[in-house]
Amino acid sequence: MGDTVDFEALRQRAVHSLFEHLESMCVGAVTVDHNARIAWMDDKYKALLGVPGDPRGQPVEDVIPNSQLRRVIDSGQPQPLDIMEFGDRSFVVTRMPLFGPDGAIIGAIGFVLFDRAEYLRPLVRKYEKMQEELARTQQELAHERRAKYSFSQFLGASESIREIKRLGRRAAQMDSTVLLLGETGTGKELLAQAIHSASPRAAKPFVGVNVAAIPETLLEAEFFGVAPGAFTGADRRHREGKFQLANGGTLFLDEIGDMPLPLQAKLLRVLQEREIEPLGSNKVVRVDVRIIAATSRDLHALVRDKQFRADLYYRLNVVPITLPPLRDRPEDVESIADRILEQLAIQQGTPPRELLESAVQVLRDYDWPGNVRELYNTLERVVALTDAPILTAPHIRSVLPGQHPAGASALPLAAGARPLQEVLHAAERHAIAAALEEANGVKARAAKLLGISRASLYERMLTLGLGAAQ
Repeated sequence: MGDTVDFEALRQRAVHSLFEHLESMCVGAVTVDHNARIAWMDDKYKALLGVPGDPRGQPVEDVIPNSQLRRVIDSGQPQPLDIMEFGDRSFVVTRMPLFGPDGAIIGAIGFVLFDRAEYLRPLVRKYEKMQEELARTQQELAHERRAKYSFSQFLGASESIREIKRLGRRAAQMDSTVLLLGETGTGKELLAQAIHSASPRAAKPFVGVNVAAIPETLLEAEFFGVAPGAFTGADRRHREGKFQLANGGTLFLDEIGDMPLPLQAKLLRVLQEREIEPLGSNKVVRVDVRIIAATSRDLHALVRDKQFRADLYYRLNVVPITLPPLRDRPEDVESIADRILEQLAIQQGTPPRELLESAVQVLRDYDWPGNVRELYNTLERVVALTDAPILTAPHIRSVLPGQHPAGASALPLAAGARPLQEVLHAAERHAIAAALEEANGVKARAAKLLGISRASLYERMLTLGLGAAQ
């Protein structure tokens, strides 16, 4: 068995050694008793202050007028870093209470770390730089949380859209909960941001969260935040939830119909009490948030099937607004398509494409199950697959499902002058379609017939819009 270690002796030696090192590095040290009378002052400190004789037994303030050692004794709390004025000089000091074996305060000790405050300037500059960066980051984050859309960007001149804007502007002047209903891709988040932008809360954050996109186990933490050390692996700092991030502004809850029943009960309580309780905390936090919820599901049916709380539904359904699908307002398709093409041109740094009336008619006749979102995707694909400045009906049909026979050329060869690129693409489509038909759809065999690699075939099919290159 090894030698026995005297831990108490080791601790005392460590304390003594620490004191020796600190005292040697500092430019002065002083110790006072429990009455704040000087018990000891080293020679460096006496010389620094110009103290004649032996100051022991004197109240510390008689020797060091601005000393805070008496306050340290009274509070029992250390002062790790402070600046103490002495005449026309400034000292950087640290002060600590001293405790006896029974835990009672028996005095205090002070060290002069630097005899000039200028020594702290690099540290202060670093701190100020960190504060500036924090302020800049907070400003950028606040800007990102501002709503990006207004009613002017909710396009359409149909009667239904004019009514939607009227209801939206009216809702903006209220502070009631708004429930946006409609199929996916109809612009519910855009309308939510427009309502926020026109409301008295416009200068405050707009925070959106897709309920369906967050795992059920994480939803509560996302909504209400997490207290420090709430569970194993949790951050030691408080993590704010969406309600706190949106405080003073608007919280947009997309796909609210997918919210689990247990969280529905907690959301109902927040709406009623305007209070949240972070995960792992026993303290409530007041929040001031305007709720705009949205769903593409039938909430009536969910309530009937006991999958959505009726009381929460009534709390959310204060100002309901139903957004019509794109197929019910074909007169709006052209203006929306023109705006999308302008946006794509700005993104790509190219002149905006134009739509022939025949192309517009194809867009109007299509059913658009994905609504405006699908329209954007369709036009983005067309722009990616052709360089033509004017988009025609065949361009549009080439990327719409069910608009041309499988494997047939999307841009059929026809008489008359056409751009060379268009002719080459049409010929290439025809050759690939013919090879696939002869190979019974086996792409490896079709590639061999064409004299190209399978990878090249996949690439050309993707470029030419010939179905899924799988």
